[in-house]
Amino acid sequence: MVTKHDSGILFDMDGTLFQTEKVAVPAFHRTFQRLVDRGLYKGKSPTDDQVCSVFGMTSADIWERLLPGASVEVKEQADGWWLEDELDCLSEGLGALYPGVKETLIELKERGWKLVIASNGLAPYLHGILAKFELDRVFDGVYSAAEEKVAKKSELIRILLQEMGIRRGFMIGDRSSDVEGGKGNELPVIGCRYTGFPTFADEGELRGADHVIDHFSQIKGLVGNPK
Repeated sequence: MVTKHDSGILFDMDGTLFQTEKVAVPAFHRTFQRLVDRGLYKGKSPTDDQVCSVFGMTSADIWERLLPGASVEVKEQADGWWLEDELDCLSEGLGALYPGVKETLIELKERGWKLVIASNGLAPYLHGILAKFELDRVFDGVYSAAEEKVAKKSELIRILLQEMGIRRGFMIGDRSSDVEGGKGNELPVIGCRYTGFPTFADEGELRGADHVIDHFSQIKGLVGNPK
């Protein structure tokens, strides 16, 4: 395998590679119950749809929507517990990649692409997913907005491109932040809206993407080989 060191493909995680709802929703309800049991929150429990609506958002935006009126301390506690509960759910066998993800990623790696995660998710969560599905060896880097202390995906991508030495490639994701982040860094964007699976993005969020795919394996024909 010959690697083109300045050519890379950046991937969002939730809703792009990983069927987030299968882990995040049950984990959130565990976290919410912990908050209630300890008297830290008295609001109404969000519905599954409300939990799904925050996928892809930054941590601050997530808790503003799911725990309105909660103190900063409670939101920080919820952040830590939700991560613990997500990792527990992963270890219990919950969660799944979308069809074609693993095989496609392996082929892209064999073609010589640098593969990098660019996500608003917490780093331990991202690494936990990659470890569970044995994708650690496929990715050259994992970048988390929380870990890099940035509020926008465009800034995360800017840091990533500079540190990884990537000058050309693609951004692949399912939310408007992925489109904006890719376009803001002069990367073509492939939007993901998979047939037969829940869609968490609002209608029109992928407007501006160069391509929109309904199955992950279609990426192979769109990106070709690194130049």
